[in-house]
Amino acid sequence: MISLDAATVLLQWAAGGLFFLWVSTRHREVGLGYGWLLRGVYLLLAVGAALAGFRFGVVPVREGAALATAGVAFGVLVVSIVRRKAGVAGQTEEQYRRSARVAAMTGIERDTVVKDGGREFPPVLDLVAPAVASVGLVAAAIDAGGNVLVSLLRTFAGAMFLGAVTDAMLLGHWYLTQPGLPRRHLNELVRWLGWVWPFEVVSLLLPTGMF
Repeated sequence: MISLDAATVLLQWAAGGLFFLWVSTRHREVGLGYGWLLRGVYLLLAVGAALAGFRFGVVPVREGAALATAGVAFGVLVVSIVRRKAGVAGQTEEQYRRSARVAAMTGIERDTVVKDGGREFPPVLDLVAPAVASVGLVAAAIDAGGNVLVSLLRTFAGAMFLGAVTDAMLLGHWYLTQPGLPRRHLNELVRWLGWVWPFEVVSLLLPTGMF
């Protein structure tokens, strides 16, 4: 029999959500605030995972990875805030294009806002936290019992499923804050969800004692 507890679910949620944050931020078009929001949410979930583990049954590697995930997410959040003046390249270019189009149609020109010439936040940093969390998920899957391969499939498919669904919902609402954001970013998350959910369903249908 495979068991599942709150600590594992919260760490799955944090790991999947942080991975799909990178899926969106790597295009350099989603505003910085979206990254700040998601890093803040998922670092709290990672902390919650550690607290739940300490309260209901400790798996040392899982709890250590959860705390490390929260720490890395916080560090990446700080880097993003420090480099906020550089903006986001794709978002800035889109604003320039829209301003030029409006000026061409109306004859009204807006002053160009010059961004700070500092270094832009590197989206690849968003991969560090989910990589750290994956170590804890492996430990949680092994500790859950039953067939290890089935347990690993369930744990990682669940993480991807939770992350894709949650990030798609949050990004969908982020369009209210950033109306000019291309819809392809949301469509990309929906495509990922379409690829992930069959693995989630199959992993849950596999009898734990069949191997």
